[in-house]
Amino acid sequence: MINASETTWPKELDAMIAAPEHHTLLMENDRVRVLDSIVRPGESTPVHTHEWSGVLYILGISDFVRYDSKGEILFDSRESAEKTTPGQAIWSGPLEPHYVTNVGEGEIRVISIELKG
Repeated sequence: MINASETTWPKELDAMIAAPEHHTLLMENDRVRVLDSIVRPGESTPVHTHEWSGVLYILGISDFVRYDSKGEILFDSRESAEKTTPGQAIWSGPLEPHYVTNVGEGEIRVISIELKG
């Protein structure tokens, strides 16, 4: 797992700066940031990062592929034995520069509660 204090990713790759059309800020203070993230069928996000670990609350799910900034596949949900379902909460560490493509028929919608520092 990557330590948020060790990340050196450019600030311009932060999800709210690099991919604002897919991330809405719901709340932020010095300890937490809450994002509403949406990727519709057939859409891809721009390359972006999530600097902090946090809880992801799944509102909508679809098959997706997560790529690194060079286009190499990091994760393909179609090949995963574990399936995420709406209403599920999962833990995520910081996410390196990546982009997501929704290759399914449903909307991906996630509330991220990112813990700063």
